[in-house]
Amino acid sequence: MSAGTLPYRLVATDLDGTLLRSDHTVSARTRAALATATAAGAAHIVVTGRTVPVARHILDDLGYDGLAVCGQGAQLYHAGEHRLLTSVTLDRQVAMLALEKIEAETGPLLLAAARDGLDGEVLFGPGYRVGHGEMPVSSFSDPDEVWSAPISKLYIQHAELGDDALADAARIAAGGLVGVTMAGAGLVELLPLGLTKATGLSLAARRLKVTAADTIAFGDMPNDIPMFGWAKHGVAMAGAHDDLKAVADEITASHDEDGIAVVLERLFG
Repeated sequence: MSAGTLPYRLVATDLDGTLLRSDHTVSARTRAALATATAAGAAHIVVTGRTVPVARHILDDLGYDGLAVCGQGAQLYHAGEHRLLTSVTLDRQVAMLALEKIEAETGPLLLAAARDGLDGEVLFGPGYRVGHGEMPVSSFSDPDEVWSAPISKLYIQHAELGDDALADAARIAAGGLVGVTMAGAGLVELLPLGLTKATGLSLAARRLKVTAADTIAFGDMPNDIPMFGWAKHGVAMAGAHDDLKAVADEITASHDEDGIAVVLERLFG
């Protein structure tokens, strides 16, 4: 297969629920399918909602050494060099105002914050339910601590509202101030306005000298919707959120059933 006949020159994959199986590993079949695609001349890029400090150990364990779009598009990371190439932060004054507006509608929120940088820790407030067991947990009791250093994004939870309802309420109350996305169970996030996986992926694609028309993207959650809108072809996993399935060009098998490999084997042989 020559470069001129490649079905896609860029394969963009989300991590959790997509590339990673439930045990946070990548199957031999999926590794082989990605290797076939890259040997043919396509590039593989990870596009994850995880910030670099939370994604880095997974990328290292996978032996991944290319570019990675992290933090919902906020960070462009060179995994092989362990180097943060670009980073966008959430304006703290704007974030405080957004929280005030959301809480005025929903009542008290449970809060966590991802600090900016290669080693930025995630701070968890009282009552916040930690979803990723491997996340480095640092707690805070004084809310002022959240605003004492630059942050990549905020995570919000609510004692009664489900994720979809909370995300909808946040968009209505503060959608003109911050971006709101849902990245997984218990992961409703507040981001710099206009920032999405698509903005981060487009930046990475320019560095790789490929375009949206060259790109196939795989994902499973609403935070992947902008990426699907940007890429030529969007593939949702079988267990994906209904909102993502609604905009997908194709639905494949689940992340535990080699859904990425199923598609790549068909395309790249």
